[in-house]
Amino acid sequence: MLELKLTARAITGKKVRQLRQAGQIPAVVYGHGLKPTSVQVDYLTFDKIYRQVGGSSLVDLVLGEGKPVKALIQEVALHPVTGKYDHIDFHQVRMDEKISAEVPIMFTGESKAVKERGGILVKNINQLKIECLPQDLQHEIQVDLSPLDDFTKSIQVKDLKLPSAWHVLASADELVVGVEEPRVEEVVTAAPVEDVSQVEGVADKPKEGADAPAGDKEDIARKDKEVKPETKEKKAKE
Repeated sequence: MLELKLTARAITGKKVRQLRQAGQIPAVVYGHGLKPTSVQVDYLTFDKIYRQVGGSSLVDLVLGEGKPVKALIQEVALHPVTGKYDHIDFHQVRMDEKISAEVPIMFTGESKAVKERGGILVKNINQLKIECLPQDLQHEIQVDLSPLDDFTKSIQVKDLKLPSAWHVLASADELVVGVEEPRVEEVVTAAPVEDVSQVEGVADKPKEGADAPAGDKEDIARKDKEVKPETKEKKAKE
């Protein structure tokens, strides 16, 4: 089990900024029936250990010259701008009391439905909340993706290979990971523009302001001649 050395911390409040500038992370150790203790830990040392154990494995905390105590890295607060460790909560545990923890899920292997058929891998959860005795904790849960060889396959919580000492605090039917069919973009085809010149009665209609054909002009002139005598005769009678 990895060991992490702590130093008692007297600086609190806004002054903890000085600790961070000096490469220290303010932290607190608490546990069942224990009084919270303010501590600090070296930034680089903590970073190295946290990358190995995460928040679901026990570490031995050593405060000053005291004896090691077993604890979980319960919560790590990050700076909202820099993303660096801002504060840590260590949960000291009793080995005879069950604890709850969120164990990370690590996906391994390849899905044929994704690799060969262009499917989309959908990870529904990335960690699983469980309850067990501290000594039964594991650093991670490995999930093999190779059984996902078509779009109808999925892996649920009940399909995971978990230690018998664990009590899972999630529904057995909850989806862990699955594969969706590739999305096909619908191609919209524009409707063909109708050629109105081919419609009967439209092609023969002269445009507004255009001259009438020569034959039509002769017909119009002849009709005018036929109408004029009648008009003169009517005026004479009047």
